[in-house]
Amino acid sequence: MHFKLILVLVEDSHTEAVLDAAREAGATGATVLNQARGEGAEKKKTFFGLTLETQRDLVMLLVEEHASRAILETIATKCRFDEQPGTGIAFQIDVEDAIGVSHQIRQLSSKVEEEI
Repeated sequence: MHFKLILVLVEDSHTEAVLDAAREAGATGATVLNQARGEGAEKKKTFFGLTLETQRDLVMLLVEEHASRAILETIATKCRFDEQPGTGIAFQIDVEDAIGVSHQIRQLSSKVEEEI
């Protein structure tokens, strides 16, 4: 079984929406790292020299490759990434190998066989 790693950088107020969308689309789990910092095309606003920025979270989802695109698109649609600039960004990368996911492989095997 092959996996993809979906990485989602999102405002912390939208993290639960990302997790709900991912689970709805077939993700079986996630890891959330808090207090990430990002910078977009436009420079952040300042107030008396202090940068005003919202907290961001990094959501990591290790998903089966056949489900990865649907999960990625569901997150983008439900969280309106393309409609509202600065809301978040999500992308996927190939995973060469993974250990500790045998319980997920058993759970996903029947779903993957049905799709193929």
